[in-house]
Amino acid sequence: EILLTQSPGTLSLSLGERAILSCRASQYISSTYLAWYQHRRGQAPRLLIYGTSTRATGIPDRFSGSGSGADYTLTISRLEPEDFAVYYCQQYGSSPTFGGGTKVEIK
Repeated sequence: EILLTQSPGTLSLSLGERAILSCRASQYISSTYLAWYQHRRGQAPRLLIYGTSTRATGIPDRFSGSGSGADYTLTISRLEPEDFAVYYCQQYGSSPTFGGGTKVEIK
């Protein structure tokens, strides 16, 4: 099983700031199989990014993904009020797993 470790656990930022979220895998994973989800309280998780860097339908371009090998990053270029949420990375190879999440909160 591939373990995904997300950091930081909590990110306290102000509106308009840039958020950089990290996801590190316990072993190499193909960039084809790395996704990011946003989970707001009381709502279903929303797919943001798949294949490391491809935005899902309707996702604004302030969200971007990058990385390769075992290290991946989600960047939110300018935080909007609706971006304060918990973010999860997922690898969806043969046995999919999720990271523990990063909470982005208002400072």
